[in-house]
This record gives sequence, C-alpha cells and structure tokens, in this order.
Amino acid sequence: MINRLFNRSLQLTIDVGIFAMAYAAAYVVRFEAAVPATMWRTLAWTLPYVVAAQYAMLRVFGVHRLAWRYVGLPDVRRIAAVVAASASVLIAARIVGERVVQAYEPLSRAIIPLGVTLSDSAFAFLGLTGIRVIRRMLAEYFESASRVVRPGAQLPTMLIGAGRAGVVVAKEIAARPDLGILPVGFLDDDPNKVGMVIHGVPVVGTTARLAHLCAERGARQALLTMAAVPPKDIRRIAGLCNEARIPVKIIPGVFEIVGGRVNLSRIRPVAIEDLLRREPVVLDLEAIGSLLHGQTVLVTGAGGSIGSELCRQIARFSPKELVLLDNHENNLFYIERQLRAEHPELDLRPCIADIRDVLRMRSVFSAHSPHAVFHAAAHKHVPMMEANPGEAVKNNVLGTKVVAELSDQHGVSEFVMISTDKAVNPTSIMGASKRAAEIFIQALSQRSRTRFVAVRFGNVLGSQGSVVPIFQEQLAQGGPLTVTHPEMTRYFMTIPEACQLVLQAGAMGHGGEIFVLDMGEPVKIVDLARDLIALSGLREGEDVEIQFSGIRPGEKLFEELSLAEERVETTLHPKVFIGRIKPHGWEEVTRFLRDLEAVSAGSDGDQIRGLLRQLIAEYQPASIPPAPMPAATSDSGKVSHGQVPAVPALATAGNG
Repeated sequence: MINRLFNRSLQLTIDVGIFAMAYAAAYVVRFEAAVPATMWRTLAWTLPYVVAAQYAMLRVFGVHRLAWRYVGLPDVRRIAAVVAASASVLIAARIVGERVVQAYEPLSRAIIPLGVTLSDSAFAFLGLTGIRVIRRMLAEYFESASRVVRPGAQLPTMLIGAGRAGVVVAKEIAARPDLGILPVGFLDDDPNKVGMVIHGVPVVGTTARLAHLCAERGARQALLTMAAVPPKDIRRIAGLCNEARIPVKIIPGVFEIVGGRVNLSRIRPVAIEDLLRREPVVLDLEAIGSLLHGQTVLVTGAGGSIGSELCRQIARFSPKELVLLDNHENNLFYIERQLRAEHPELDLRPCIADIRDVLRMRSVFSAHSPHAVFHAAAHKHVPMMEANPGEAVKNNVLGTKVVAELSDQHGVSEFVMISTDKAVNPTSIMGASKRAAEIFIQALSQRSRTRFVAVRFGNVLGSQGSVVPIFQEQLAQGGPLTVTHPEMTRYFMTIPEACQLVLQAGAMGHGGEIFVLDMGEPVKIVDLARDLIALSGLREGEDVEIQFSGIRPGEKLFEELSLAEERVETTLHPKVFIGRIKPHGWEEVTRFLRDLEAVSAGSDGDQIRGLLRQLIAEYQPASIPPAPMPAATSDSGKVSHGQVPAVPALATAGNG
C-alpha cells in the first residue's frame, strides 16, 4: 500500500513537472530565448492555472490510471487527446480574455500568446509520452537482463505470417529471450512485405520457398504467427514443413490477441484440431444464461469426454449448484478436482451412481431437485455393444427411461439427452438403442411439463476411444495406423464446440425436438490418418504405414443425419437444426419397453434385435459391404450409403 501511494505521488509530481517545464519552454521558444519582462510576468502569473487545467484534463481522460510499464499506442492516443483538449481550453480562454481586457486592463497579463499555447501542447505531449516510453524501455531491459538464458538454448525459428499477429509475436519474442526462440526470418505470401524488417526480423520470402529459405537461414522449426488461420492453409504449411523435415508449431488463440499481447508460453505443435478448425461458435449467451444461471443443474456421465466438457461449459454460467453424476469413481474425481480449482465459488455435488439404479437415482433427484438435466451417460462403442446387446439396452434405453421419468416426476424444467447420428437408419445395437431412447423421451414429452429434447452429433475429436487418440497411440508404437475402409467418411467436431451447441440447443427447446448439429465438411478417415502422420513429422510408406482392417460389425461407410420422414428445419442458430417426426404413441412405447426390459437380461442378441425392429422400422442390422457403394437414393427417398444428406451428417467414436 505504501509503495503504491509512493508511486502514484511520484507519477503525479513528474506529470505536473512536465506540464510546468513544457509551459516555460514554450515561452523560450516563442520569443527565441529573448523573453520580454512582460511575458515573464505573464508566465509567472498564469503558470499555476495552466498546469492545473492541464492536469485536470489528464485526470478527466483517465491517463493518471494507466500503467507506465505497459504504455502502448492506445495510451499515446489518450495523451494526445489530453493535450488537444487542454489547448482548446487555453485558446478559448484567450478569446474570452481579449474581450475582458478591454474593460479591465490589469488582466492583460493573463493573455497567453497563441504561439506559446501551440508550443506548450507539443512539448507537453512529447514529455508525457517520452517519460512513459523511457519507463517501459527500462523495465523491459532490466526484465530481459534478469532472465537466465543458457548458451545455445535458443532455437532458430522461421516465423510464418508477417501480419498484425506476427508483429505482436516478434515483439514478444524480442522481449522474452528465456523462451528459447531465435527468429531467423518471416515468411509471408504478400510479396509487398518481402524485404521489410519487423522488430528486427526480416521478411525473407513467401511460403512457396519455405524449404529453401529454412535451410538457407538454418531454421530448425517453424512457428505459425497468423491470426485465424484457415485449416487449408495450416494443412498446406504443415505439408511444406514436413517436406522440409522441420516441425511446425502454433500459438492457440493467437487470433484472440488483446491489447497487443500474446501468451507465447502456450506454443504447441500443430494438432489435428487445427486442420479441422471452423469458424468459432457464436452463442446466445442470454438464452443459455437464463437456463443455467442461479439454477441447480444435473449432468449424468459427468466424468466422460462429453459430460466433463459440459460441466466445464455449464460452470461458466454460474449455476447455483452443479451435480456431477457418474458411476466411474476416477473420472468423477478428476472432473470435480478440476472444477474446484477453476471455480472455487461453485457449489459442486459429486454423486457416484448408476443411472439404472432407480432407488439411488430417486435419492439424488430428491436431494438436489435439479432445474435442468443434461443426460450424457451412455454406452457408445459400436463393436463392443454388438457383442453385448443386453448391456446397450439396459444403459442407453432403460437407464434413460429412469432419468427421464424422475425428471418428469420432480418437475425438471429442461431435459437434454445426448444422442448420436448412429440413431439415424441404425445398423448397430448402439444406434438402435439411442433411437429407442429418442422415441421414449419424445413420447414422454407429449404428457409432461418438462421440456424433453435430444441433440444428435457424432465424432468429437479427442473423446475417449475415438479415432484420433487411437491413431496417436498407434503412431507412438511406430504404426501401422489401422483404417477400416478407404472410403470410410465422417464429420468431426471438437468437444468444446459440440458441448457449446448442446447448451444452445437446450436453451432453444420447447419439448419433443430432436436437434442436429452442423458438423462442417466430411473427412475421409484415411485422410485424417495421413494428416496425423504428416503432423508427426513422418512420411506415409517410409516411416509408418496405413493398413485397412475391414468394416466392423454395426458400422456404415457414411452416416446420415436425419430420417427421410423427419422434416429438418432451420433455427435461429446457423449451426443448429431441428428434425421433426411424429412421436410414437405412449401406450405403444411403454409396452415395448416392458418387453425390452424382460429380454435385456438375457444374452440372446437376435431376440433383442428383433424386438428393436418392431419399434424402429428403419433399423437394419448391419451387413458389411465388400466395397464402397455409389451414391444412390432408394425408392422411399431415404438416404443410402454414399449419399450426403441435405444437412451435414455426423459421426461417432473410432473409425465408425
């Protein structure tokens, strides 16, 4: 507190001193060092008033609160505004004073010459700006000198992108020798920039000559310094770096540079998510906030990939209480610990429970009375569920029934079920079980005040057991990378993006809707494998191979997004669509679930599949095609293998 008071007092003294010296210097310059005696009297008489007026303007514009250590262009502009406003006041005072002097001669010494006012403004601006710049330069010099840099620890680096973000990065690198980055040049595809020097770093050429220029300059790594780089450009540059045998890195969030600063400590290798990046999701925060803020929210499957990210996103909206429910102790432990560290003020309630345990789930609902329920608990692996159909039904259908009925009984306002594209024209037990769960909550929605909605999406990058972690594990073991089929195609979305859109869809629901998310452009799994090989600095065929293992039970080459009978409609959000289909009758659904529950305890998969087909007419247990099928449409109008639906399709974990 004492140091802060001392610093503020010192800064005030310096600013007042600069104003006083600038005003005195203005007289000396105006009269070429031969200041008449009358002007000396004017200087002495007006000095306190002029300095007081100028310092008052400095406080009006908030310059006194700005940290000298981090002075930048916005601060300089504010100082210029202070000086301009002060000059305007002094000039206005002179105009008024000339008229007053005619009536009262003694006030003539208060008339300040215009030349003095203009010179004073220039000197004051230079003084105020200069002292702050000197303060910043000294601070950066001593800070840089205090950092210990090991000899030879700096890695020669080629910076790619000499735009605004590149300028900020080069500036930060120059001030941070401890980062171990030695910039040897910029590459930029704007030929007008070639030859320029940015913070001491020359722009040596375009990315087309990346390999040659990196070798010529001795670069041992490349760093992407472009803001909001399109995926195709990242892929192209990553390919060039791979050919040049140098690693390429990126600064996540470099497009979010604020105040001319960027966190270079977050530099990391380019990841597959960067190659698939799309425009950031824009959310209706007010609608989501009204659903979550100050409310009790329950998330089932809270320890899983989707459930844990949902919890992170929900925590941002300051719910009254966040109930984390999972039957895996370790997963629940990790997400609770992370949330407690990031949101210490949040009331977290971890609950170990199985969604199939009616008594335990009833006690959870009674104890917490949730306002909103996000149901993410499910079995999701297609081949595993084909081998264990009874477990898929127990968890995905009967477990959903338990959670949904308790939500209805306890007056939950919003129930959001995480579904999958596998539920569309299902060929697997997993997909059929999720479709049956959709049918149940749609039927229940017709007789409940709770708004029941489902949100369909598929392959999320980095989720447990999904294709990217599997490929990365295979790469770590030296390969090969196994792909089920050369034409296997999926749509991808990052976990945070998927969860953000789940919250958005939940806030938009009125009850009974099946929301589908825009997954962007389709990607062949084999192309994804090749991208990962390139990003690892390896070459397909030479360093690691790709092997085709054949389509697994329950998998399809292409995934549809909606049934032919569903009327897919747009919403106010460009990435969220609604698939509307006539709900099944309540009696039909409840009778089916009773029968399904009776057979789920057995191991007769054919009996379970046959029963599911009675409710889900479009369910066709998979027959593995020997080769990719051409695009075609059946007589009924349903999408068949190879056809891309009108709304982007989605994909699930793993290759399938």
